[in-house]
Amino acid sequence: MTDPAGFDPVIHAPVRLRLCAALEPVREVEFGTLVELLGLSKSALSKHVSVLTDVGYVTQRRAVRDTRQRVWLSLTGTGRDAYQGHVTALREIVGG
Repeated sequence: MTDPAGFDPVIHAPVRLRLCAALEPVREVEFGTLVELLGLSKSALSKHVSVLTDVGYVTQRRAVRDTRQRVWLSLTGTGRDAYQGHVTALREIVGG
């Protein structure tokens, strides 16, 4: 998916870039927290998560908490590498 310079068109979409940025510094984040943090509807976030999951950048863990089914998201090693490579490519594009 990435070109030799590290630019990744899958991650580059603004919502997916923000999603990866939110997941990169942590082990995992609960789906509902990301809905609030990113200011998205559940369905909009779900669509972007599906794209990232389909290419192997994000994993989902489902579990029951407080008697409700919850979903936690995390970047895979591949996703973390792709995100960091994309950020590096963006920095090179803007000259910094």
